Formats: sequence, C-alpha cells, structure tokens
Amino acid sequence: MQIRIDHHTCIGSGQCALTAPAVFTQDDDGYGTLVPGGTDTTAPRQVTEAALACPVQAIAVADDPPRT
Repeated sequence: MQIRIDHHTCIGSGQCALTAPAVFTQDDDGYGTLVPGGTDTTAPRQVTEAALACPVQAIAVADDPPRT
C-alpha cells in the first residue's frame, strides 16, 4: 500500500491520526505524517477511512503494483 500526504494541503485536523493511529501521527506543528513503518499496515480499511475522513483530501492511497 502506498500512502502519500500532501503537506501543502494538510490543515492538521488530526482525523487521520484518530482513525488509523498505527499509520498516521502528527508532527510537532500538528500536521499529519506517517508513523515509521506504518505503511506496512495490515489494516488497509482504516487507512482508506482515514483518507476519506480528511476534510481537505490531503491523503492519497494506492495499492502496491503487483510484483513480477
């Protein structure tokens, strides 16, 4: 799973960290950031819910491409 946060769009509402705390946290300024190793999550549904909960749609989620 690939997760990207647009730091220019993020307003620091914290919905991502509340919805998927194993994947998202907030930096010292209150903006969303990824927890180290959080992208290896086993809870993709929570990540999707966090992206949908973001009031400014600053989170993009994509499936990893298939490995050959």
